Order: sequence, then structure tokens, then C-alpha cells
Amino acid sequence: MTASAAHSAAPAPPAELAPIPVSLLADLGSGQILEQRHPDTPFLPASVTKVMTAYVAFEEIGAGRLPLDRVFVERPETEKEWFAKGSNMYLTVHDRPTTRDLLHGIMTQSANDACVVLAEGYAGSVQAWTAKMNDAARRLGMTGSHYHTPNGWMDEGHTYVTARDMVKLADAMITRHPALYREFSGKKRWYWHGQAGDVAMFSHDPTVGVVPGADGIKTGYTREAGYNFVGTAQREGRRLVMVLAGSPTGRVRDAAARALLEWGFSAWDARHLFDQGQPVTRAKVQGGADLSVPLVAKREVHAALPKGSKARITLSVRYRGPLQAPVRKGERVGDLEIQVQGLAPGHVPLYAGHDVAKAGPLDRLRNGLINLFS
Repeated sequence: MTASAAHSAAPAPPAELAPIPVSLLADLGSGQILEQRHPDTPFLPASVTKVMTAYVAFEEIGAGRLPLDRVFVERPETEKEWFAKGSNMYLTVHDRPTTRDLLHGIMTQSANDACVVLAEGYAGSVQAWTAKMNDAARRLGMTGSHYHTPNGWMDEGHTYVTARDMVKLADAMITRHPALYREFSGKKRWYWHGQAGDVAMFSHDPTVGVVPGADGIKTGYTREAGYNFVGTAQREGRRLVMVLAGSPTGRVRDAAARALLEWGFSAWDARHLFDQGQPVTRAKVQGGADLSVPLVAKREVHAALPKGSKARITLSVRYRGPLQAPVRKGERVGDLEIQVQGLAPGHVPLYAGHDVAKAGPLDRLRNGLINLFS
């Protein structure tokens, strides 16, 4: 697939990023990194930790193990330690918050107490809950991150993440749990009617309601961590995810967040390649009822090019083949590499488009005849 042999040069990122030591902007539909600075350097996430706590809850809800209307009861020891400690829902032992209440508190108010009540109430202890967080990180390939706390409270550096890992987490949250993501992310305000009084919760997200298409995800701040943000926006099928960490002030972070998202949409063009679910190619299957299976992406796929560029685009599919039957629909089996001339390649995951069962006797006979005459 080519347009011309023109060489691409990435546009200069916005000047607002200059004071921020860690940054990354990813275009999920192309897998391309549009901007990055120290993407693999671990940093203290502060309340950005709560993205993983919410994700683990989404996983448990999706698996049918954690109802949204489940009622939680706070332990007296937890109230004593966490009441009014940092951002808070001001929960008491007399409150009966549901899973839904706690997740609104976590994602909108950044409530420290809500994270601990959820962790202890569901997993039995903070340690058991953070084990779930680390297991999820491992399954997502977040190789540079570790969790020791559910809420990001200072823990002498035992909790740390990288920008590249946070993009993986944000992508999984958005694509695997879209309904829960829409319900709990990107809300500017929410109200909790607790025993300690009504709590009006307001999000610190600097982009929602300001940058068109922005819908989350989470800010964070401690003196040790500085001002952090994991944000995302979608326009015309393009989904961008941004990570900023270590900003010296909230004002610097917020200005950079808005500028970086706008730059990602305005300084880059998206050249459409495949619709969501459209076969990209077929992969050979060994020992299956079918000889091959279509490989599809779970989102619209495009190439990101600097504005006005006519650079050559090269596509290649990478998978370990032939696949061995049985193959399950939705199983990740490879990647589409998108190479825009002059830029680093992007990689989009590819999945099996349908099930392929193990071959029976008739299937093997038919497949043998097909191979004989093909």
C-alpha cells in the first residue's frame, strides 16, 4: 500500500510539554507512538494507581463475581485510618456503599477510603487485593510496574508504573469493559449521601468538558510524585491515550494535557486501513476443521501520518504459524505492523475472527482434497 515515496518527519510536539519529565501519546488505532519522553522510566503514580484498582473491579464485575449493587461495610480500623485522609468519600462504619458507589468515589473523587473499603471488603485484605492488581498487570504485559497499595498513598516507592504500561492498562480498560468505562470514567461530578453528610465530588480531570472527545481517565498528585495524568479522547474513530508524569505544578500538567491531545488530532492525519472486525488476512490452521481463520482487529485500524504527508505505508502481519486447532474466536494470535516511512512502526493486535474446532475424520478428508487440488 503506497502513496508516494515522500519521507515523513514527525511534527514537533507542543511547547507545553517542556517542563514535564515523562510523557507519552499513543494512537491506539495505529499502535503508533506519536510523542514520548522516558516512556519506560518508572515513576510514582500517586492516585493514577486507582486506574488499576478500577480495572480489577471491572474484571471481577465482568466475570460475574462482583455485583454492582453489592453492599460493603467498612471496618472500624479502616475508618480510623482513612477517614478524611486525602481525597475522600468520608465513609464511616455506619455507611453501606455499593460497588457502584465506591467506583464513582474512586474514579471521580479519587477517594482513598473507597479503595481500601473495596479492597478489604472484596479480597479480604489490602495485600490480597494488590496481589490481584499485580496479576492483572502481569497478564497485560505491564513489565515495568508494581502495585503495593490500592490508592497510591505514599509507600516508600513500592508502587511504581511506566508510561508505556499505563497505555496498556488504559487500552484494556476501554476496549474490554466499554460499558463500565463509560459509566465511571469522565464524570465531572458525583454526589455521595453518607452518614457523615452529603459529599459533592468533583473530578480534577483537565480535559473532560474542555477538549472535544475527552472522556477520562485519572489525575494523581503527591509531593513525591508531582502532578500526573492518564488521559484519553476519541474523535471520528481515533482514540488517543496520553500519560504525563512528574509535572512540577497542576497548572503545567493541565495545560500540557490539553495541548498534547489537541496536537495529536490536529498535527496528524489518519489514513483508514480496516474497519473494526474486517479481516486483515487469513492465518493457516493445522489440524482444524478449517484450513485457515480470518484475523481481525477489535477496533478501526488506520495509519497516523504527519498532517499533509503522502508517505509510503507498509503493512505486515506477524504471527506464529500455522496456528494449532482448536482456535477460539477472540484469541489474540498476532499483530499488524504499520510502517509509515520515516517513522517508528506501530503494532495493532489481531484476533481470531471465529472458532476453529479440531478436525474430525470428514474434515481431514475434505482438507486433504482441498490441499491436493489447490
